[in-house]
Amino acid sequence: MNIANKLTVSRMIMIPLFLVFLLAPIQLGTLGTGSYQLPITQLIAAIIFILASFTDWLDGQLARKYHLVTNFGKLLDPLADKLLVMSAFVSFVGLGSMASWMVILILAREFAVTGLRLVAVEEGEVIAASKIAKWKTFSQMVAIILFLFNNVPFGTNGFPLSQLILWIAVILTVLSGADYFYKNREILLRSK
Repeated sequence: MNIANKLTVSRMIMIPLFLVFLLAPIQLGTLGTGSYQLPITQLIAAIIFILASFTDWLDGQLARKYHLVTNFGKLLDPLADKLLVMSAFVSFVGLGSMASWMVILILAREFAVTGLRLVAVEEGEVIAASKIAKWKTFSQMVAIILFLFNNVPFGTNGFPLSQLILWIAVILTVLSGADYFYKNREILLRSK
């Protein structure tokens, strides 16, 4: 259990904490002025999400720099990432903040690409993350952070940046899914 794997495990532990502060009916007051109010519990959830997202970046950096790549990490790191992002998206649908069809597209892509990766493993191949997939993940995390902060400061000026970034995330999600399947179509054709 090296430091990179410990960070991955810590990210998985942060997910239930994130969900409790985002969804549980805990009243700790609000912050804000005028028409902008942010529940303190939502602020705590945002901080936990940002910290968890940072551990995603940090564990990858440490694993590559210090050659700490393990099978445990290869399995749990992407799982932790998906659990973190998907729990946020599903929560926003439940809170009425995001359109369910957008989240369904994102979920469907994640399940499909995970299935493709499993088929590749059966064929003895590893599918690395593409550049477009990295941009997809980045845009998803930025969208989630903007939603957690109720689109501040952009929403106070009427600019729907959170919705714009969500649209970009959905488009990149679909494009990266199509890219994975196109580039790895031989794997599917060879599989039994």
